[in-house]
Amino acid sequence: MKYGTIAGIDKPVSRLIQGALVAAGMGEEKAFEHLDAVYAQGCNAFDTAVIYGQTDRILGKWIRERGIRDKVVILAKGAHHNSDRRRVTPFDIASDMHDTLARMQLPSVDLYVLHRDDPNVPVGPIVEALNEHVREGRIKAFGGSNWTHTRIKEANEYAAAHGLIPFAVTNPQYSLVPQRQEPWENCVSIGGPAGEEARAYYAQSGIAVLSWSSLGAGFLAGRITRENAAEWKEGYEEQAVRCYGSPESFDRLDRVRELAAAKGVEVPQIGMAFLMNQPMNVFALVGCKTADEMASSAAALDITLTQSELDYLDLKRDTL
Repeated sequence: MKYGTIAGIDKPVSRLIQGALVAAGMGEEKAFEHLDAVYAQGCNAFDTAVIYGQTDRILGKWIRERGIRDKVVILAKGAHHNSDRRRVTPFDIASDMHDTLARMQLPSVDLYVLHRDDPNVPVGPIVEALNEHVREGRIKAFGGSNWTHTRIKEANEYAAAHGLIPFAVTNPQYSLVPQRQEPWENCVSIGGPAGEEARAYYAQSGIAVLSWSSLGAGFLAGRITRENAAEWKEGYEEQAVRCYGSPESFDRLDRVRELAAAKGVEVPQIGMAFLMNQPMNVFALVGCKTADEMASSAAALDITLTQSELDYLDLKRDTL
């Protein structure tokens, strides 16, 4: 496992952040076994959210019973919209945060991320509210999921002008295969040509990029091909084809397979290595279901790709 740093977090953060949602459907005993196995692989960062159902309770109980609160990094998310209204307000942020802490039975989490944005809400009150939670000791750092880089830049300019703590992380969709259709409403992706400006800003600013769907919902996992693409009618594979399966992305997948064979590694490992070799402070949210999957993903962190190989995978050059 490799580790990085995130501003405000006083411990190393594993480059792979395990989604606790995977464990939520296993039942407590199996969930604890799974979390133990992932932790044993060196993963010390875990993702949860108010809208994920039982994940707060399961993750919190596992951390308490194992006595490892000082060793793990908890990424909690809140302020997701619902069917009635958008919920990116100081009130909703506080409400969801207090609910999460109550469910986890912990006094604080390390990193708090707003699950969605509402561009109609001024950034000032949001930054002020999050700073208040830092001062009260409930969180150490914060960020935005599915926020555009322009909104995060605006928020951090407000923080700088008022002597406040800025956003430390962004949590967009990012993978080698660009997103061509939103899997859910209000998603923000920084992949492909359309995301160049955002990636340049994050590289320059040093804001940590916590990518979700880092393999394009499994498009780069190796199961999907041009030949069987139309056969996937449900699940993540259907989403992968629908949201990431452009002709250009199949060309990228061909090159991933080619490079994986040449290096003697697995197809998804090249997909993960593409992200980890970018000039940004990248962490990947993963949904590993077994210790072997975590080990495979962790091994991808050791793969070094040259700029020529990165450009070849991304269709920016025709030969290596």
